[in-house]
Amino acid sequence: MDQQAVEIKNKKVTAPTPQNTPINAAPISSQSIPTVPSISEEIETISTPGVAGQNNSGLMSMLQGRLGNLISEPLPASVQRRINGLKFLQSKHAELEGEFQKEVLALEKKYLELYRPLYTKRAEVITGKYEPTEEEVALGAKVDEEEDQSDLEDDKENDVTESTDDNVSGIPEFWLTALKTHPQIGETITDEDCNVLKHLVDIRLSYLEKPGFQIEFEFTENDYFTNKVLTKTYYYQDNVSGGDYVYDHAEGCDINWKEGKDLTVTIETKKQRHKGTNKTRVVKRTVPAESFFNFFNPPVLPDDSEELDEDEAEGLDAKLEADYEMGEEFKEKIIPHAVDYFTGKALEYEDYDDEDDFDE
Repeated sequence: MDQQAVEIKNKKVTAPTPQNTPINAAPISSQSIPTVPSISEEIETISTPGVAGQNNSGLMSMLQGRLGNLISEPLPASVQRRINGLKFLQSKHAELEGEFQKEVLALEKKYLELYRPLYTKRAEVITGKYEPTEEEVALGAKVDEEEDQSDLEDDKENDVTESTDDNVSGIPEFWLTALKTHPQIGETITDEDCNVLKHLVDIRLSYLEKPGFQIEFEFTENDYFTNKVLTKTYYYQDNVSGGDYVYDHAEGCDINWKEGKDLTVTIETKKQRHKGTNKTRVVKRTVPAESFFNFFNPPVLPDDSEELDEDEAEGLDAKLEADYEMGEEFKEKIIPHAVDYFTGKALEYEDYDDEDDFDE
């Protein structure tokens, strides 16, 4: 199916980037350099609540009236000429923005390779393959001490309790705890999902040769599926539009569920009686179920032959946007700052109080 750029109807003031992030701006995100991507080719600027005059209907009416008069009056030829000159300058600015985004993407790829040894060692600590040295533990405690003395005291109390159990290997349920701590991702995790996510031992990021990225989820052997690794891949259009990479589509992977263990569906049974013979039979059918693992079966755009009404289109837009945002949350927050989500410290830097920031 020919994929197209997605125009999201529920737009924010600015295009989502790893720095302002699709859900909330947060200091634990990447540095202040804007990077990929924008969700749609045309992101509209929308007034935000709290802007001065937003709730003053009289002032807004006056401003709109003046704007209407300006638009309806033809501009002098000399002014229009200068505006065209400004448009030329803006086009050159957009070209530079495109080069900027390409260089930023190259920089992100470079630093991912520098981060990778740290992520590898993190995975070894989590799985019990590596035990931190006394020096590493002391330096880690010092980081907490510099950030918050009260947190250090809490950690010391926890250290005393945990040190009494020498049979614990690594950090049990590390990724399950981190994911459940994240408000948006945690809402997608059911009780049954937890039984599988206990076996999640690593989440990794890699960039594609073409613009885009892939997230890998590594599992130990479990009772639900045979895959060792599940993947989710996000693609951007090759061209840079308006200074940003444009999100194109996402692809999941096939999960090889064991018999009767598919968490993304439920089995409904119904008895049917034949009118002529009066015999009964049991009919089973599968219906979709809420599950974190629906993440690996992303929504797709219909082909040109399918027509959607307005409600269906808006619903699809919301699903596409939510799926994209979830991928960005993994890429920009969960993977780089996993320990902060495990401990809950990440929530201190996030403004998750506004429920309007989340898609239903």
